[in-house]
Amino acid sequence: MNSNVENLPPQVLRLVYKEVSALAADPPEGIKIYPSEEDITELHTAIEGPEGTPFAGGVFRMRLVLGKDFPAAPPKGYFLTKIFHPNVGHKGEICVNVLKRDWKAELGLRHVLLTIKCLLIHPNPESALNEEAGRLLLEDYAEYASRARLLTEIHAMGGSGGTSGNPPEPADGPQPKKHAGDPNKRVVSAAATAATATGVNGSSGNSSSSSNSNIVAKKKTDKKRALRRL
Repeated sequence: MNSNVENLPPQVLRLVYKEVSALAADPPEGIKIYPSEEDITELHTAIEGPEGTPFAGGVFRMRLVLGKDFPAAPPKGYFLTKIFHPNVGHKGEICVNVLKRDWKAELGLRHVLLTIKCLLIHPNPESALNEEAGRLLLEDYAEYASRARLLTEIHAMGGSGGTSGNPPEPADGPQPKKHAGDPNKRVVSAAATAATATGVNGSSGNSSSSSNSNIVAKKKTDKKRALRRL
């Protein structure tokens, strides 16, 4: 929906800002407030499912939209979290008297939020937007509670958007080789290289010594032959 900030008179905007700030500082029990700095006419909230109901343990996101005639006209409420409830339509629209004929400008947003939370405890099948939920509530409460609980577990308890339990993303770029940074591996490698070098040098030294001995012996033999000729 489009913002109605430009359509509301300044005095109404000041009252809305004051009430939303008070709600954020001291929210009703079991309700969290997420005010928008960009659009004060749309208030996002999260309502905890009341204990003793099929919605217990769930957290249901909801928003209130203030129209251009607020506070003469009531705000409109929508559940953003899917819920199986007689008074919540398939698109999340909420049907409750305080948002219709029972609305009074002096009631305020806190009263609206508390009424919607109470609606989770006491559904009203007589003004059902979800006819199937309303029928089951009247004819087969066990089946109604089972369906409502199932949707609560699927949509209001964590959900697929959470990151808990997901494996970390692999780092970009080439990965280091195994043991490349292990100092022990480097020591072993250096020792092996040194041993190889020592073996090579030793072999080279022995070869040189043998060659020198042969040269000396040959010189002696040549010297003896020269003396005999004399």
